[in-house]
Amino acid sequence: MSKLLISACLLGDPVRYDGRAKRLQHPRLAALLEQDRVVPFCPEVAGGLPVPRPAAEIVAGDGDAVIDGAARVQTRDGSDVTGCFVDGAERALAQCREHDIRIAVLTESSPSCGSGQIYDGSFTRKPVNGSGVTAALLRRHGIAVYSQYQLDEALDRLESNQGNRNSAR
Repeated sequence: MSKLLISACLLGDPVRYDGRAKRLQHPRLAALLEQDRVVPFCPEVAGGLPVPRPAAEIVAGDGDAVIDGAARVQTRDGSDVTGCFVDGAERALAQCREHDIRIAVLTESSPSCGSGQIYDGSFTRKPVNGSGVTAALLRRHGIAVYSQYQLDEALDRLESNQGNRNSAR
């Protein structure tokens, strides 16, 4: 059965930079959890960052630019945490490969997980179009990435893919 990678904070794990969660309540997600079809993951924690931790933003680009070496992830005080973000993204990709995951739901605006929007790197919470490091890496490897605001769409696609897998057998 197809599984879904999801940001751990969306399942209630207090792993966000501020030590909080951002729990989603959704009956279809609850059903997947009961079926053991959800893989929770926090790329920032997996990359070695503590909870809580200083807020970080991508400076001079987005997740694709970070992967290409053209941008950095920094905290407000200028500490470079790019390596932790790239390592966490690679670990997320490894989880997807291990569980044959083709769909991920990640937390919007995060420098790791933002799928359509991140902050501009000025630490003024100004949103810009772009992807976080993990979202960008997963997409490069053919994994569909959705935000928590697109959960129904992601779950529809997961169910559709499940039907395609069953008919292919």
